[in-house]
Amino acid sequence: MVKYCIENSKNYNKTATKYQVSYQQVRSWVLKYEELGVNGLLDRRRKRKSEGELIQVDKLKTEMKLLEAQNKRLEMENLLNQRGRD
Repeated sequence: MVKYCIENSKNYNKTATKYQVSYQQVRSWVLKYEELGVNGLLDRRRKRKSEGELIQVDKLKTEMKLLEAQNKRLEMENLLNQRGRD
């Protein structure tokens, strides 16, 4: 699309119509290309986690909370047992 636009005297309207994107988007890509070359067009957004990864993270968080609660309960039992011996 950028090549097409440049080859057509930077006709942003014609390019936007042909590729069904906005004028602003075409212009932005052309400017990035002219400034940074092909690397300027790379998607630098962080990659999102897949649904499976998100589910696994949620499971681990839940397991961690359960283990923390169990640990707290055991600490309290130990404290009560120590007081009973004193």
